[in-house]
Amino acid sequence: MLGYLLRRIFAAVPVMGVVALFVFLLLRLTPGDPAAILAGDNATPERLERIRTSLGLNEPLIVQFITWVNKLLHGDLGTSLISNLPVMKMIGQRVEPSISIALCTIILAVIVAVPLGVIAAWKHGTWIDRFVMGLSVLGFSVPVFVVGYILIQVFAIELRWVPVQGFRSIFNGFGPFFERMVLPTCALSFIYIALIARMTRAAMLDVLGEDYVRTARAKGINEVAVMMRHALRNAAVPVITVIGTGFALLISGVVVTESVFNIPGIGRLTVDAVLARDYPVIQAMILLTSLIYVVVNLLIDVAYTLLDPRIRY
Repeated sequence: MLGYLLRRIFAAVPVMGVVALFVFLLLRLTPGDPAAILAGDNATPERLERIRTSLGLNEPLIVQFITWVNKLLHGDLGTSLISNLPVMKMIGQRVEPSISIALCTIILAVIVAVPLGVIAAWKHGTWIDRFVMGLSVLGFSVPVFVVGYILIQVFAIELRWVPVQGFRSIFNGFGPFFERMVLPTCALSFIYIALIARMTRAAMLDVLGEDYVRTARAKGINEVAVMMRHALRNAAVPVITVIGTGFALLISGVVVTESVFNIPGIGRLTVDAVLARDYPVIQAMILLTSLIYVVVNLLIDVAYTLLDPRIRY
């Protein structure tokens, strides 16, 4: 297992290198001047030149890239051109809300969607199956912000059970944290419940006709044990893929949910950086997103090896 993990990690290194080169060239070659953004509309040419020199923008691209990679390897993601704060500090301030939403959403989605998918496959063709698939279609059809506004209107404004917006760290108490997480988690999990339920149902239907399932039933094994121990275990590979990919998407792409519920996460940080052409922040966020996908895919591969003994380390 350790050798397998090392091979996968070494294979991810050139991927991250290509991503770093692409991000650096993409942001440097696009129209726009960071020095002009910092200096303002009334800046003199002399001031613009001083800012470009201080940022190293007058150096050749290869020199800028080597300098940037060297800082990156030492954990220096640069300094924001707008707030003048270290990018690492800005990400550190925003990462907890996004990870909290992602974890809560994926946990709720798995707890609800996997049993729904198993039941739909078990009762294939019945009204239960049609009901679950109808909920899945509804989950795909309704935008997240619509679900969010409905939840805010009903549970926050009319019933006043939970706060409307904001975020509280779990380190300040689980109660305040839960109150502010329940609505965005429910709103965002709606589509993921639909996705995971449909994938679970499809994967279960593929394995329910296999010989080992019929053999287990012929031996008189309890139907619940057959579904959970034999069928679901062998149908778990595509389901785990969807769950892992969904978690990566949640961390890097919860912009709408963070905006609706006024949560200061990394999604909003990315949007603000793009609008302000804050190059260091944009670079750091793209690299962070790429790293998240690489790590998630590594974990998915490890899960494959644990579930399927035919996969060799």
